[in-house]
Amino acid sequence: MLEGKIALVTGAAKGIGRAIALALAADGATVIVNYNGSAQKAEAVVDEIKALGKDSEAYQCNVANTADVDAMIKDVIKRYGSLDILVNNAGITRDNLIMKMSEEDFDAVIDANLKGCFNTIKAVSRQMLKQRAGRIINITSVSGILGNAGQANYAASKAGIIGLTKTMARELASRGITVNGIAPGFVDTEMTQVLSDEVKEAATKQIPLGHFGKPEDIANMATYLASEKAAYITGQIISVDGGMAI
Repeated sequence: MLEGKIALVTGAAKGIGRAIALALAADGATVIVNYNGSAQKAEAVVDEIKALGKDSEAYQCNVANTADVDAMIKDVIKRYGSLDILVNNAGITRDNLIMKMSEEDFDAVIDANLKGCFNTIKAVSRQMLKQRAGRIINITSVSGILGNAGQANYAASKAGIIGLTKTMARELASRGITVNGIAPGFVDTEMTQVLSDEVKEAATKQIPLGHFGKPEDIANMATYLASEKAAYITGQIISVDGGMAI
């Protein structure tokens, strides 16, 4: 379904990003696995993709750094000739109550999550406009829809991604580029595995389906949005959260 397509997934060394990279590759895409600090894990994802018989490579880049993002996008386009699918998944947390949250922790999360998303979309948009085609998929969060105590920085960054997604969808639609967001709820990844049993139990009670999601649940939606089946969908934020945001 995605044969011949070139995809870039940011923050793809682990968790949801890894699952999305593998799912896009399984569907036929060549996948560039972006990472910032997890080189070994990124190369492991590349090896998994190559085991599927698909081309892949790892690319180190801090998406919060505008110059580095510009260089990455140029390198990918020079090497592969196009860039058809961008999945903005890279993100960090620095949780704390607002009275205890440092300016540095607020800025770091906004830079990585929201500015990083802006940087990659801006860098890739010129190529996609030239191609008159493209799929941009931004991973936001249920926290950006509902808010979450102790996550003022994270929730603000993810709510910002929702606004950015809708605006980019309007700006780029005339050239056949779709821009959509996926809002995961609680998903079983390294980010949630560090939560205490008490916090996990409280979170599960908020989920109508009664359990955390799997990274593959998000990856399935990303693969669908990247495909021709989703050609008439743009500007949407799709919650994959077990019903949390009903």
